[in-house]
Parts: sequence; structure tokens; C-alpha cells
Amino acid sequence: MACRIAVDIGGTFSDVAIEFEDGSIAIHKAPSTPDDPVAGVLAALDAAAARNGTSRRAILAAAEVFIYTSTKAINAIVTGSAARTAFVTTAGHPDILLLREGGRTEPFDYTVPFPAPLVPRRLTFQVTERIDAAGRILTPLDPAGLERLAEAVKRERIEAVAVCLLWSIVNPAHEQAVGRFLAERFPDLPVTLSHELNPCLREYRRASSACLDAALKPVMTAHLADFEARLRQEGFDGTALAVTSQGGVVPIAAMARAPIHALNSGPAMAPVAGRAFAAADAGSNTAVVIDTGGTTFDVSLVADGRLPATQELWIGGRYRGHITGFPSVDVSSVGAGGGSIAAVDEGGLLQVGPASAGAVPGPACYGRGGTAATVTDAALVLGYLDPAGFLGGRMPLDPALARTAIEPLAAALDIGIEAAAAAILEVAGEQMVQAIEEVTIRRGVDPARAVLVAGGGAAGLGAVELGRRLGCRAVLFPSMAPAMSAVGALLSDMLREVRVTRFARLDSLSAADLERIGADLSARLAAETAGDGAGAALEYFLEGRYERQIWEIEIPLGAGIPGPGEMAAVRAAFDATHARLFGIGDPRSAVEVVSWGLRARTVQRAGRELPRAEAEPPRPGPRRRRAVFAGVGAVAVPVLTPADIGSPVPGPLIVESAYTTIVVPPGAEIGVTAHGLMATIRRASGEIGPREAAA
Repeated sequence: MACRIAVDIGGTFSDVAIEFEDGSIAIHKAPSTPDDPVAGVLAALDAAAARNGTSRRAILAAAEVFIYTSTKAINAIVTGSAARTAFVTTAGHPDILLLREGGRTEPFDYTVPFPAPLVPRRLTFQVTERIDAAGRILTPLDPAGLERLAEAVKRERIEAVAVCLLWSIVNPAHEQAVGRFLAERFPDLPVTLSHELNPCLREYRRASSACLDAALKPVMTAHLADFEARLRQEGFDGTALAVTSQGGVVPIAAMARAPIHALNSGPAMAPVAGRAFAAADAGSNTAVVIDTGGTTFDVSLVADGRLPATQELWIGGRYRGHITGFPSVDVSSVGAGGGSIAAVDEGGLLQVGPASAGAVPGPACYGRGGTAATVTDAALVLGYLDPAGFLGGRMPLDPALARTAIEPLAAALDIGIEAAAAAILEVAGEQMVQAIEEVTIRRGVDPARAVLVAGGGAAGLGAVELGRRLGCRAVLFPSMAPAMSAVGALLSDMLREVRVTRFARLDSLSAADLERIGADLSARLAAETAGDGAGAALEYFLEGRYERQIWEIEIPLGAGIPGPGEMAAVRAAFDATHARLFGIGDPRSAVEVVSWGLRARTVQRAGRELPRAEAEPPRPGPRRRRAVFAGVGAVAVPVLTPADIGSPVPGPLIVESAYTTIVVPPGAEIGVTAHGLMATIRRASGEIGPREAAA
């Protein structure tokens, strides 16, 4: 049977989702293998094969599409293991990466050092040249400077080069000349030219994106080539795709050409899946989507059916790390995953995260040498997890090791071990609540109007309690949620995006200007897709601002660049969008257009309904297990499977499936939906309550 496969290689587990011709999806997990990421994927495919009575080679041979995402790119940047990169810029401007745009997290604390640039100053090289904002060449490119650059590349053993010259977005002649020179002297040296990769107006963002991309090219090109080769050796003969941080997929060869788009790509898929399940199972176009894995808790807000977007994707923390310079699906992360480590600080306060036990050694209860207490250890001590049923029974847990890990914390806090375990979950839960409030309340959205869509293997441990704290309408647990990002990849579209910078007032654009912009975008898209964009739906857009504003907003234009006679409608759309986003519009101010863009979208699942989960193998009937709940204490609660639930069942209870456990506390009930389960929290009157002020 033909199928489509998606894989999400996380810090703790590798998730695989397989969609079959009949519309069903099977999900499987295996521990990630950081030293050999492909091994974890193959182990998950082995689990899928065993469950279906076949071999992984047969599954791969039947796969028409294989979609890939992992944390490989972001890990390379965060850990400093990316390529040794040189930065080439206009003479007199070597500190673009150091000065940035001036933002600081502690603007009044001058004892905090300024973050180190992605490329150190000694690997930053200046070339004599100058082009002005109108594209006029003021100073020709100096050939002697290029010769000095070539000598430095050899001397410093440079592995990749990023080139960002001033105003190359208006006239790229000098950047192109540098690129040709390097290609002639060093044919195998990866080079990123900023005007090709990211033709945006602001030089720091353009420089940062060029450096990130160049630094990733040697690492990701080799990794992606090895990944695809291993799949081919195992029998895969279909189309290999990779997920981007914009919320779409591209051919894996395109990702190798611009690996910056792999940064934060995995988390971008959870909102894609969450939006679909919220609409299908709760009839809601507003959803808080959470994805709780082994390392992080990721949260995003889908408002009015739109994926959240941001222009401020930072790798390594806002102002502390490096900005990508590209739009991305907006996902916030905190270190509150299943493997997050708990510790008591010098002040005697319990802290959870951001450090994680990862896949190796993992939580103490894994029995792989880990000794630090984690969220998973706390859940096991409280009776929420079945020691013999974890990961579908393939990874037994050791409660004694979990208790031993938590015991020092309990002693430091002068409380019992179970009380300490409950405190760990409470602290982690508070971090989750704050992260959700950051993307809802602080952006003017009441979480009580939203449904909470819980994804990730660890989400079920605290999602219902989060819903109660936030007053959400309901908490959805799609049956495919343990592999939310992998499922989102299967639901996503092929998406390519190109941009050009053409600064002008909206009311000054002529028909010739608009025709030239459309032609430039079409040419860039043709070069980007290289013939693989046939049949794509085109979506044009502009990025504009009111005069004297600093940042732009995006305005969709439909399937073509509008003519001069349609600019009044574009202006009205700009005012309405600005009012929706910021609560105010200013029809009297002029609108400046900074850039124009074109997206080519190819729907991957045209005509298909939202997939349903493959039926799980039979499990033992209802059981009871001792579990500890806040305000109630230790009680013997029913342990059910999703198949045991028909009409809503009141808590306290525990619902177990192969790859997740859902804890339903007292005061909540859980019932069945078309694609999984849905929990609601009721007041004494029987109505779903508003957001509660206290835990």
C-alpha cells in the first residue's frame, strides 16, 4: 500500500508519522540518537514495521514522499559546531554583526557584556567598494582587496563565506563579482550572497541571515545528503522533502542550497496540525497549540484561522543570539519538557529547566545513567505513568530510580518525595501558563475564547490543568498528537517564497513600476523552483508601513500584482490590517511599500479529508492505579484507553495510549471526538467556567 512518511528528529525522541492510502495515519517513536540521527529514524520505522507485520524496507519502498525535519541546524548554531565562516562586507562597516540593531535585554545594566557576533571580528574581511541607495557605483570594487581575501581564506582555513555589501539589494553587481571570484578560486567553497538569499532592506538582518546560511551549508549539505542516501539504500525511491520554518515543505535539495530555512522548522509544524484539529473537532478558528516534547514546551496561537507569523526569529534568545532575518511561524519555547531537569537553587527555590537530560542519558527512570530529577521522573513518582507501558512497552521505567533522583530535592525543600514530585510539575506548569499568557493575553487575546490543542508525548501530563488555569473552552488531544510536528508536516503544502525590495510610496507607483516588480518576482521564483513549481497557486503580497514608521506589515494582494487603478483597495486593506493588528489605522498618512513578495503554494493533500489515526492494538481492559492529585491526595483511579471512552467520563482518571498519557484531574471530564479526545472543565453549575484567577 502506497504511503507518505514524515519524520521529526527531536532532542529526545524521533517521531515518525505514516499516512496510508485509506487516509489513516500511524505514528511511532524511538529514542533519538544524536551521534547518528538516521539510526533513531530507522528504529522508529522498525517499530512501525513490527506493528504492521512487514519490514522497514517494504514501508520505505512503498513511500511516495518522505518529509524530513530535525534540530540538526539549530543545534549546530547554538553549540557552535557550524562551519568556520568568513564574513565579507563593505570597507568601513566591519561591525554590522556586533552592533546589530541596538537592542539589549538589559538596556540599563552595562555590566552585561554585548553578545559575541556569529562570525568573530578576525574572520570579518572588508573589501573596498561602495554603492549608494540609488544603485549608483560610488567606489569601484578593488581587485587587490579580493586577492587579499583569497589569501585570508587559505590562511584561516575558511569553510564557508558570507558576503553582504551595502545596497547590494539595489545593485548586486559587486556582490556578484565577489561571488564569481570566490567560485573561480575555490570551486568547492560554499558561498552565500546576501542579495540572493534575503534581499531585505536592513543590512544587519541581511548580514545575519547570510552568515547563518553560510555557516550551515557544509554541515547541512553533508547531513542531508547522507540522510537521503541512507533512505535510498533502505529502499526509498520517492520524493524527499524538508520542512521550512515558514510552515511549508520544499525539495530536500532546495533545503541544502539554503539551509537557514531549516532553523526552527520542526516547531513550525505543530500549529499547522493544531489549526486543522481545532477546526475539525471543536469548530474553532482560535486555538492555543502546545507541543510538549522531551526538551521544550512550545506554544503558538492560531487566531482567526491564521498561522502565527513573526519577523523576529532569533536563534539563541532575543538580542542574545542571532536573528534569521526571515519570516517564520511564531512559536515560543520554554525549557519545560519531559526531560527538563529540576534543581533547588542557592536561595532554596525549586527550578525546572532549561537544562534537559535529553535522549542520553535521559531521565533517571530510564536507567541509562541519568541521576538528575526530571519532569518525567516526577510524573512516574506520582503514579501518572505506567512503568511497564512507556513507549508502547518498549522502554520500561524504573520508579525506584525516579524516587532516588527526587530524594535530594525533597530533603533540600524539607518535604516528602511525592510532595517534591508534585512541586516539580507545579513549577513546570507555571512556566507553561506564563508562556501561553505571553502569546495570548499580552497580545490582546483571551485564552477563554480558544481551545487548547495538546501535542507532544508529554503534553497529556498537564494539559487539562493548563486548560483549567487558563479557562480554555476545551482541551483537545488528537490521537496523532504524540507526533504533532510530524503529522503537521504531512498536512503542510509545498511552499516557495521570493522577495524583492522596491521602496516607494504606494500612491506613486506607475503601471510600469508594477509591471517591473511582477516580472522581477516571476524571474526570482523561476530561478528558485528550477522547474518544480508547476501547478502552484500564486500568492502575491507587499510589506508596507505608514510614513515614518520603522516596521512593516504584510498585505496580501491575491493572485497577481494589482494595477494603479486597484491601489485604493490595497490602501484600504492596509488601513484595515493595521487597525486589526494594533487597534488603530491612519488613513491620512502616506503608505510606504518596502518590499514585494510572491509565494507559490502546491497543495499536497488536495481533496483529502483530515486523516484519522490508525487503530491501536488491543490493550488490557480498564484497570486502577494509585495516583496523587493536588488537593485530593493519593487515590486509586481508573486507567482507560481511548477505546474505553464513549460518552464523557469524569475525572480523576488516566487515559493511556502507546505514546502518551493523559491525566484528567478531579473536576474535569473527557470524551471522544472525530480525531481523538476532548477534555472540558466544569463548574459546579455544569457550565464551562471562565478563566480562573488562581491555580
